[in-house]
Amino acid sequence: MTDVSDRLGRMVRQAQATGRIPAVSAALHRADRPLWTCAVGDTGNDTPLGPETVFRIGSVTKTFTAVLVMQCRDEGLLDLDDPVGRHLDLPAHGELTVRRLLSHTAGLQREPHGDVWDSLRAPAVEELLADLARVERVLPTGRRFHYSNLGMALLGEMVARLRGGTWAEVLADRVLVPLGLTATGPAPTERAATGFLVDAYSDEAHPEPPADFGAVAPAAQLWSTAPDMARWAAFLADPAALDPDGAVLAAATVEEMRWPLTTTDESVWTAGFGLGLILVPQPERVTHVGHDGAMPGFLAAVYGRRGGQGTAGAMGAAVLGSSGAGVEVFDLAHRLLAAAAEHDPAEIEPWRPGPPAPAHLRGMLGRWWGEGFEYVFSWHDGTLRARGADDPAGKPPAVFAPLPDRPDVFRTVSGREVGELLRLTRDEHGVVVRMHWATYRFTRRQETFDGYDFRAGD
Repeated sequence: MTDVSDRLGRMVRQAQATGRIPAVSAALHRADRPLWTCAVGDTGNDTPLGPETVFRIGSVTKTFTAVLVMQCRDEGLLDLDDPVGRHLDLPAHGELTVRRLLSHTAGLQREPHGDVWDSLRAPAVEELLADLARVERVLPTGRRFHYSNLGMALLGEMVARLRGGTWAEVLADRVLVPLGLTATGPAPTERAATGFLVDAYSDEAHPEPPADFGAVAPAAQLWSTAPDMARWAAFLADPAALDPDGAVLAAATVEEMRWPLTTTDESVWTAGFGLGLILVPQPERVTHVGHDGAMPGFLAAVYGRRGGQGTAGAMGAAVLGSSGAGVEVFDLAHRLLAAAAEHDPAEIEPWRPGPPAPAHLRGMLGRWWGEGFEYVFSWHDGTLRARGADDPAGKPPAVFAPLPDRPDVFRTVSGREVGELLRLTRDEHGVVVRMHWATYRFTRRQETFDGYDFRAGD
């Protein structure tokens, strides 16, 4: 690990120097290694720079608000297709749905009414809600991705009212404390770095003014450390490892949040957006999931890694920087994850024999044909699975679960045709001779749709 640590540290130092960022703090979390951290530069004040240094994380805050919304959904307090006006008394735009606001496809304008970034004065809650009558719908709902801090602010206030507290109180009680994110909160501490803007044409770094985001806090208010944020990224990638009981959120719900609902750029598909989460595809069927953040004087990148050889469980990286122009922060988190997986890959678990397939399924394992293509049905890790015979090695199989009252009918629970039924048809001897998956016929030999068998010639 020493060589890898040196490699990662050099990457951080190079980004800090190239980006001319006064302070950079990075951390890498993974289930199979101790926490790795690296801090380079100076806080710009009297406090020393280290892993405990607090930075503003900006829009990474949105991922926390999204989790709070999904908690409410899972507990039956709302439906994602509810109009937000069902839960908030709004003078306008109450018909926009929770799902559209979470995925930034509602078409709502980006910021609250007024010149927030000129004055650095964010509205209080009642002012923000009253001014909705003066806010534009800049695009038709569902037309495309359009980022909106205002939309996330509405969701944060909705959660607060449903829970009977402030957004900050609900967040601490339901996410920060349960996950042990003790250095994360809505205000800077005495360990906070100073945020700067670095002059493009000289080495001058000028402090940016502090800004409290008021009612827009659910979109960008939080401060945190790199270790806390690496742990949060690991949760977004592998929630079962950090929250095995689902006390914060069920793993299946986090998986739902990670499903891409839109692309962020229609011409270059380099990132997608799910329910409050940015999804960045990588080579070899790997996805990085998380969010970037920007506030005056600070940039942040917080991403977990999913899929691919070498990827460890609960793998997340965070890079926090104290310059509003130090964009090297954004790419560095992804490069740290990729370098760790390549140069310090997770251990390969040895294969061990397992119990046989159930007797009533053994005869149906093997090769089948459907829609002119060959598939392989198998039994692994206690489940029935199917893969296309020509599928690349990294493509996940379809996985089936039996219906409790119908032994020859299965539900596809992941992979191709998820949600659809697989039905087995047996002959008078109990041999499976035909299957229907999502109603498509599967046979032991290749056949046309009208039943012509190439091998038999009829």
